[in-house]
Amino acid sequence: MPGTVACIDGNTFMVSDASGDVESSPATPVGLFAADTRFLSRWVLTVNGERLTALSVDDSQYYEVTFFVVPGGAVDYVEADVSAIRRRRIGADLTESLTIFNYGEQDVELDVRLEVAGDFADIFEIKFDIGDKAGSHYTEVRPHELCLGYRRDTYRREVVVSASEPVEVDPHGLRFAVRVRPGEQWSTRLQAVLRALRPDGVDLRSALRVQRPDDSTLPASVQAWVAAAPTLDTESVALQQVYNRSLVDLAALRFAPLSLGGATVPAAGLPWFMTLFGRDSLLTCLQTLPVTPSLTPPTLRILGSLQGARTDDVLEEDPGRILHELRYGESAAFEEQPHSPYYGTVDASPLFVVLLDEYERWSGDTALVTELEQEARAALAWIDQYADLTSTGYIWYERRNRATGLDNQCWKDSWDSISYADGRLPGFPRATCETQGYAYDAKLRGARLARTVWGDPDFADRLEREAAALYDRFNRDFWLEDRGYYALALDHDGTPVDSLSSNIGHLLWSGIVPPDRAARVVEHLMGPALFSGWGVRTFAEGQRRYNPLGYHNGTVWPFDNSFIAWGLRRYGFYGEAARIAEGILSAATYFQGRLPEAFGGFDRETTRYPVRYPTAGSPQAWSSGACMLLIRTMLGINPHEDHLVVAPALPSTFGRVALLDIPGRWGKADAFARYRTDQS
Repeated sequence: MPGTVACIDGNTFMVSDASGDVESSPATPVGLFAADTRFLSRWVLTVNGERLTALSVDDSQYYEVTFFVVPGGAVDYVEADVSAIRRRRIGADLTESLTIFNYGEQDVELDVRLEVAGDFADIFEIKFDIGDKAGSHYTEVRPHELCLGYRRDTYRREVVVSASEPVEVDPHGLRFAVRVRPGEQWSTRLQAVLRALRPDGVDLRSALRVQRPDDSTLPASVQAWVAAAPTLDTESVALQQVYNRSLVDLAALRFAPLSLGGATVPAAGLPWFMTLFGRDSLLTCLQTLPVTPSLTPPTLRILGSLQGARTDDVLEEDPGRILHELRYGESAAFEEQPHSPYYGTVDASPLFVVLLDEYERWSGDTALVTELEQEARAALAWIDQYADLTSTGYIWYERRNRATGLDNQCWKDSWDSISYADGRLPGFPRATCETQGYAYDAKLRGARLARTVWGDPDFADRLEREAAALYDRFNRDFWLEDRGYYALALDHDGTPVDSLSSNIGHLLWSGIVPPDRAARVVEHLMGPALFSGWGVRTFAEGQRRYNPLGYHNGTVWPFDNSFIAWGLRRYGFYGEAARIAEGILSAATYFQGRLPEAFGGFDRETTRYPVRYPTAGSPQAWSSGACMLLIRTMLGINPHEDHLVVAPALPSTFGRVALLDIPGRWGKADAFARYRTDQS
């Protein structure tokens, strides 16, 4: 969000203005958040009644932000005898050290005030601007600390604010009477402890404090994370910046879902998606396997443990279905949103099998494949037994939760993302093209696992026959011969939805496109209607619903483009894959190395810089992962049965590029891991 500063540790994060203050409005995602709840909606520091103005901000470490501030406005900078540093750190809780300096010649007496409030808004209340909470707030003024809380039946959330120095506490915050001599300083350490309380009073967040007893462990955790990743060897300063930023942002987005054993998985992204998403987490793990393979086993295990086991129309749960979204806030607790968890996605189940196979290829970890055999079999069974709503052999979707379920249950899940070229919306159920590609890929990969790990050749043969039948059926029903591309979807009656979209690029990485059709698909992907110069647009220019700032109707998504480039490489379109890699990675340099969720689809020749999408999430896990997959695509590294296959390197505008010491079944031997774009 432009103009804001974020401090992050997993799904605990604080978003403030440049001076460090939080002054929220009901629909503004600033404040201190954890477990889908805004614990603090106001955190405003004043000195002698004046707000502070930022001189500079250091947010180079995601878990720590330092604000250099002075009282008053810009006109007072030159004469400012009093200045301050706010150093904020996020861990299981919030700590903030405040130091005030007196560089004048006289003693100063200061009235230092921290205004504090907590609205305990659910993330969905903020996102959809919903007011009138059903519960009640309470405030307790205690010696040396202020407790703010919210209660609704047995649901309780609290934040306790305290300070290390003597403090006067009232219902609206903390106050310090400070005297600072010339050339001296005064300091205090502020703390906000966040509690998600069960009916018996046990704090669900206490496990996080056991894992990380204080915030001093964060730097070592980040250092270990970075040290475990391959080293990027490049002469391009810009590419190095993007890689480093992406790696650190992935560290920032790791979190341990409450009550699920403490393993860390990638949260989808700030501010709206700081939780476990099936599709997002699986695709992020696919992107990052060569760099951060440790994300994958806990992600697969947690998604497997929460796999659907019954039929529930509110949650849209089916046996074998992998969840879409898991939430912990008030609206999920009272089933006002079906996210406890919600299963309304049709691509997470096949992607679960795809990731399990790809991980084994990288790691050789057949033990995990054995451990998750039943979950993988159930996900494959879901494709045929529950997803084929019309008995035509495809994955279809139609929401069963009519009140709060998602209309579109593919990755483009906004309400108007699936439309005909003339703007009409198709009926339900719908079958999007890329989901059929995922199903095809999952069946082939499941067959490999069945034959090589599970010892079930009959199941493997069956899956391969089903994949072959799906391949033929798909290429008959989705292909638009007169246009030379695949339909975005099938309408409820089997009519092809004829719009041109980026979804067809996903068909390349899944391998469902016949080689003799690939060139025509690529021609559209790289043509002026879809390719902006920065990347492939989600929706082609010239169609009725095209909008370069439409969420799924014309913007450029880095994650989307990383998989398209991977598919182009698979079919031998090296130059086209390189153009996408160059466009996306160059765009990142305009966002300080951090790829946002999406940016505008305006033509590169028109704007000469990528246009910021107003509400794009940042950091976003699969946008950070895009950098990793694009580098892998440029280098052409692919794991097979017992060795690495290295395809000819792509032409690169970044000069020398190499990943050194790739973790995996081959160890960290340089002989296997040193590949460059300037040599095969």
